[in-house]
Amino acid sequence: MHRIGVLALDGVLPFELGIAARVFGAARDAEGDALYSVTTCSLDGGPVRTDSDYRLAVAHDASVLADVDTVVIPPSRGLGPIRTEGLLPDALRTALAAVRPGARMVAICTGAYVLAAAGLLDGRSATTHWREADRLRRTFTRVRVDPDVLFVDDGDVLTSAGVAAGIDLCLHIVRRDHGSEIANEVARACVVPPWRDGGQAQYIRRPVPEPTADGTAPTRAWVLERLGEPVTLADMAAHAKVSVRTFTRRFRDEVGASPGRWLVQQRIERARHLLETTDWTVDTVAARAGLGTGTSLRQHLRTAIGVSPQAYRRTFRAARPAPEARSRGAGDDGVAGEAGPV
Repeated sequence: MHRIGVLALDGVLPFELGIAARVFGAARDAEGDALYSVTTCSLDGGPVRTDSDYRLAVAHDASVLADVDTVVIPPSRGLGPIRTEGLLPDALRTALAAVRPGARMVAICTGAYVLAAAGLLDGRSATTHWREADRLRRTFTRVRVDPDVLFVDDGDVLTSAGVAAGIDLCLHIVRRDHGSEIANEVARACVVPPWRDGGQAQYIRRPVPEPTADGTAPTRAWVLERLGEPVTLADMAAHAKVSVRTFTRRFRDEVGASPGRWLVQQRIERARHLLETTDWTVDTVAARAGLGTGTSLRQHLRTAIGVSPQAYRRTFRAARPAPEARSRGAGDDGVAGEAGPV
């Protein structure tokens, strides 16, 4: 079982503190056994002050971090000299120094300051909440701060923007560890979208549109049921019973991407799922996902995640059920599980 330690610092934000336990705690294998254990600790094992009007009782001190496989640092409003001067308090420095070599380090939102102050982000790409990006860049000049993404996966060090982006990052880790089928089950258990690309903009500089009966969600759901078929922008607009121009404008306002880009993302997501859960050939996966040929799938997958379909499939073979079980998991129409978020 993969062991995760969550370090709660004074001033911790309760919502973000609970993300790791909620997401990783919902990850189960085919037999229903937990895939992760999550332990929350404070530096001294005592109660932790939150940014709200209460404290949290924590049963463990930071010594547990020496035995975990992944360390998660949630955001805190009590970072003080870490945020302003880049200086780690002695107790926190000692706790991080005890983390075993090779352990995965994860920061949610302003938790990135802690990793940066410990030198773990030097020369790496990282992100944080967009309001904090400039300060993080000024305080830690050796960190390549990207303020425009939901999360950054830099191998053994991962960082995310705030709040919901922390959920996206933890789901991404589950997907990386165990594949999309289990990650999608976790998302369903937590009632959150199973996938948002880490490169998606975290801050769209326009008002969020009011939900209306004539939004594009019904059309997106309609498209997701037909990813293996040729679907054009005109088809989408016709389904929504509006002009192409009106549909495109509404779609961008609601989703933050063009209909064409969104459609390609969903087809890539479907192809990844089929590569993990079936033994179909690359050409068959490409056709079922609506990407045409195996050549087209190879190009899209390399652009999206930098690997070939076969390399992607091999990555998940060791952690997946037997091939027969995977093939049975797909329906007659070749659609296994759910597609990406609507």
